[in-house]
Amino acid sequence: MAKEQYIVGLDIGTSSIRVVQAKVDQAGGFSVIGAGEVASSGMRRGVIVDIEESVSAISSALEKVERMTGVPVASANVSVSGSHVSSLSSHGVIAVSRADGEITENDIVRCIDASQAISIPQNKEVLHVFPKNFMLDGQAGIKDPLGMSGIRLEVDTIIVQAGLPFIKNLTRAVMQAGLEIEDLILAPCAAAEAVLSKRQKDLGVCLVDLGAGTTSMAVYEEGDLLHTNV
Repeated sequence: MAKEQYIVGLDIGTSSIRVVQAKVDQAGGFSVIGAGEVASSGMRRGVIVDIEESVSAISSALEKVERMTGVPVASANVSVSGSHVSSLSSHGVIAVSRADGEITENDIVRCIDASQAISIPQNKEVLHVFPKNFMLDGQAGIKDPLGMSGIRLEVDTIIVQAGLPFIKNLTRAVMQAGLEIEDLILAPCAAAEAVLSKRQKDLGVCLVDLGAGTTSMAVYEEGDLLHTNV
């Protein structure tokens, strides 16, 4: 019998901390089995200002969910917010590796990685790289070049950066609460995945998340993230 799988989301906000636990089904979907919310402490404007208080609040939220579901929480996907988050546009170019010119998954990864070859301040780290459009031998507007043929592959990306000290403090607080971090996710992008439809992203939409300490936004058009800010 296959082992049951669960996924957990942890949102550490200025006014409250929320945890959602879901059970993954065999088809790859999921159903929410429990959620918990407690008043937040040790946070100001989306960043941790007191680690001990934050650890205590995170632990309380986790205990609330575990009592509800009866399933222990070992790891979580954690949202990131705060005014230290910023985004910028970048561009990557590579030569296709195969002799026959067919684009492979490795070429796409290399091209996206090439777009990260930019000067980043020492107190910043890359949180996400979102590819927008690919260009193959001058042909623009390609969404997925996999399997196509060409010589020169280019990509336009949005690079989301976060303050390294703030990320380290967030990571430390979560781990001291007894959790492993599966992934760090920018809060407005996580919200967009939850509430925006594919059609809305294609037509063009701006998501605005009004929080207790910060206001965050994410702008989409033609299915791509164009801009985000906190």
